[in-house]
Amino acid sequence: MTELVEALVKSPRLPGYVEELQQLLAKENAQRERFYEELTEDIKAEFINGEVIVQSPAKYEHTNAVKLLLTLLHAHVERHQLGFVAAEKVLVCLPRNDYEPDICFFGKLKAAQLQRGQMRFPAPDFIAEVLSESTEARDRGLKFEDYAAKGVGEYWLVDPAKEQVERFLLERGRFEARGQYANGMVRSEIVSGCEIPVRAIFDARLNLTALTSIVSS
Repeated sequence: MTELVEALVKSPRLPGYVEELQQLLAKENAQRERFYEELTEDIKAEFINGEVIVQSPAKYEHTNAVKLLLTLLHAHVERHQLGFVAAEKVLVCLPRNDYEPDICFFGKLKAAQLQRGQMRFPAPDFIAEVLSESTEARDRGLKFEDYAAKGVGEYWLVDPAKEQVERFLLERGRFEARGQYANGMVRSEIVSGCEIPVRAIFDARLNLTALTSIVSS
């Protein structure tokens, strides 16, 4: 039990707090249902703490990093039949919030449960978010906490400005830092056997070389 919860439990105002929270969650749930009803495939939006967050257009370096990392991750997963890789438009629905990660991976068990026409997805096994000025605070804050709480096994933060990758692994319900990479190889613990040259996430020519190596292995 956290210190905050312990303090609330000991407070004589606990029943009032519980009632306020129930009302808040009921209002959020109603707003969330409207979000689902109004959401279409051409809208990129997330539902976070009761608010609809519409994503702004991405800069070149952001789009490029997403594309290059997705290319290599998808190729590796398909080559070895490890599961399912998705990008950007997959709506990951957690108990309170709905996110559209830049890149995510579902291992065989979860991938086998996905169906044609599905628009809401469970927590993936692996997520990579490409940082931008408008999203970095959430990627390092709320999403960092939420993804860990829901059992995402590995989390990468890709910084296209610094051209580096930060890797985090889930340990006892929390993400623990497992390295910061600007050169060399970055290896996934969750996507079995996946090793990616860091420079290939930011350089198209190096990406093509890495892709050739993956598909010919």
